[in-house]
Amino acid sequence: MIYDIALLVIFVILISIFLYRRKKNLKKEGLLLLYRTSWGIKLIDKIGEKFKRTLNFLSYIAIGLGYLLMAGIIYLFGKIFWIYAVNPEIVRAIKIPPIMPLIPYLPQAFKLDFLPPFYFIYWILIIAVVAIVHEFAHGIFAKNKGVRIKNTGFGFFPFFLPIFLAAFVELDEDAMKKKSIFSQMSVLAAGTFANILTGIVFFGIMVGFFALMFVPVGVTFDSYTYSTFPIASVSMINGISLENASYEQVSMLVDGNKTDVVSINEEAYDKGIVGFPQDEEGNYFIALYHDAPAINIGLDGAISEINGIKTDSMGKIGGELLKYSPGDKVTITTILDDMPTNFDVVLSEHPTKENTAFLGIGFSNQQSSGIMGTIISKISSFRKPHVYYEPRNEIGTFIYNLLWWLVLVSISIALVNMLPVGIFDGGRFFYLTILAITKKEKIAKRAFSFMTYLFILLLFVIMAFWAISWIK
Repeated sequence: MIYDIALLVIFVILISIFLYRRKKNLKKEGLLLLYRTSWGIKLIDKIGEKFKRTLNFLSYIAIGLGYLLMAGIIYLFGKIFWIYAVNPEIVRAIKIPPIMPLIPYLPQAFKLDFLPPFYFIYWILIIAVVAIVHEFAHGIFAKNKGVRIKNTGFGFFPFFLPIFLAAFVELDEDAMKKKSIFSQMSVLAAGTFANILTGIVFFGIMVGFFALMFVPVGVTFDSYTYSTFPIASVSMINGISLENASYEQVSMLVDGNKTDVVSINEEAYDKGIVGFPQDEEGNYFIALYHDAPAINIGLDGAISEINGIKTDSMGKIGGELLKYSPGDKVTITTILDDMPTNFDVVLSEHPTKENTAFLGIGFSNQQSSGIMGTIISKISSFRKPHVYYEPRNEIGTFIYNLLWWLVLVSISIALVNMLPVGIFDGGRFFYLTILAITKKEKIAKRAFSFMTYLFILLLFVIMAFWAISWIK
């Protein structure tokens, strides 16, 4: 972190000096300051002319992928809207507002434990790869369709001049508008197509790197074991008797911590309440922790050994526990904060299996929701669930997290960029689609404006739901 912050400061100083010395090349357009240059134009022209047949074929794939990405982002946007509208508890758990650019140290600042750290060095390298690949793809396909490249360059936000960067390839817009609808759509879809390819390539690199640099050393558990009961079966909570209890009654009487004592048909459970799950018909249940060794001693961390025997999979933990009987004492070693920690545990009897040793740890399905959750789940799908991995050396984690973020950002930008909103390529892409269907520019413009304002309105509504979720 110290080296990263020092690099950030050096970068800010160098960029500030560079922009000051070349301020004649800066021009303000909208919210951005654009630094125009001719860097890369010769390379773009060369690729666009040399691989004409290949690029013509890829144009069909890029446009088809564009429609898939647009459908995907509309679906995911709707899913996010629904979550923010009806699940304020999930919104509070997410913590960050729905409109938040990915900036250095964002996961650390908001303590988002489900994301790896995001350093400045990651940010600048990812911007360089993702933005340049995206814009160069626009330029290459434009050249292939006979559209002149006027300039290339970088953009800066004036209020955060040295920090927020963007790359651009400036096309001859007049020449672009004279091209066929197919040609224009292929140029617009080229950037997202390139980002998806980038994500796929680096995903392969990440999987290979992970296989070489990481080894399984333990098993992570999500919870302690518990059972669920119908709400009506609750006979007493914290000394208060109930008859035919309802969810409203029970939820008002519990403290929501491990001091709650709940009686189910006169049998007491004093290890705390997990929650109130619902079935498909909307009926509430109460989930209560078992009186198990793991929760009693506060077992925490990734289980790496049981009595000195390595346990790097769920099967090995189960197999090792079968060697013992209820009442046996074992030493469980866990990895907690990157350090081994020993817990002496006396195993109890399994609540449903006679003469079987019971530890009392639980595993969930680890399902994710929303745009970020869905993408993160797919990116991490090659890792075995509940397995804790360690790198062979310290640099392994740093490089793996960089590759992980590169894949995540590449796919996320490809998706978001195909939103049918004016500021994104998807906006013009949508306009050309309506124009191709109706053959009427007036209808296409109205549809384009409607979709842009609709999504902007929905974004404000989502922001309002986010703000309301924090008001108790």
